[in-house]
Amino acid sequence: MQRVHTVAAMQQLCRELRERHQSIHLVPTMGALHAGHLSLVRRARQDGGCVIVTIFVNPLQFGPSEDFSRYPRTLEADCALLEQEDVTAVFVPEVAEMYPPGACTTLTVAGLSDRLDGASRPGHFTGVATVVAKLFHAVPADRAYFGQKDAAQLAVIRRMVRDLNFGIAIVGCPIVRDPDGLALSSRNAYLSPQERTQALALQRCLLAMQAALASGIRDTETLLATGHAVLAAEPAVRLDYLAVVDADELLPVPIAVPGTLVAIAAWVGTTRLIDNLLVQA
Repeated sequence: MQRVHTVAAMQQLCRELRERHQSIHLVPTMGALHAGHLSLVRRARQDGGCVIVTIFVNPLQFGPSEDFSRYPRTLEADCALLEQEDVTAVFVPEVAEMYPPGACTTLTVAGLSDRLDGASRPGHFTGVATVVAKLFHAVPADRAYFGQKDAAQLAVIRRMVRDLNFGIAIVGCPIVRDPDGLALSSRNAYLSPQERTQALALQRCLLAMQAALASGIRDTETLLATGHAVLAAEPAVRLDYLAVVDADELLPVPIAVPGTLVAIAAWVGTTRLIDNLLVQA
């Protein structure tokens, strides 16, 4: 597995792979890899071709009071895991490589960037869209793989790719959970044992709403009331949002239909967690 540190070297490697008629599958990450990330790598490998993973903690998507400085950085452990997964290369640029001195260009997906997490974290999705676009230029891949846990991010990236005619297919992959149901996240490492138990309220909320859906309830007002009742039993969880929205536009819908997104974000202690489900038929 090669470690690549510059955009020029990464682009050169991709040209060499193309000359050998290899397809390129990209898995962008911020590192601190867990089983959820590895599921993306395995899906990318299963689809054939070469797998390239990026590890870059993107300062542009963190707000002034957020956790950029303490975000977990475990590069050597991450690379050891990727070696075992038969990854072709890992792209690990420095901040100055991605954002050279004087860089002032950003990319905003208007509308979508202000919804769900974008409403709670102003500027967050501008940072996401900007870095993903730059990664797509550094690694001109055929496919890129993202987790469904970050459903709003997935919607923003899909719209950006469509609007800007990126020649890359976006593949959304299922949420991976611990045995107790907590969605895997690098930020779970911040949780104390007590907070981790409290965090399970997010999954209980979604399961209650899923059960209501399975019983035939489809109106959003009733579904949200069901979820809020579950969360009320765990006062240590501070809700950011609980929403039933169109999965592409991230706008509220009155009735949940197949493909509708039920999304939650909440604070447990000082850690902000997200989770979601897609309504089935």
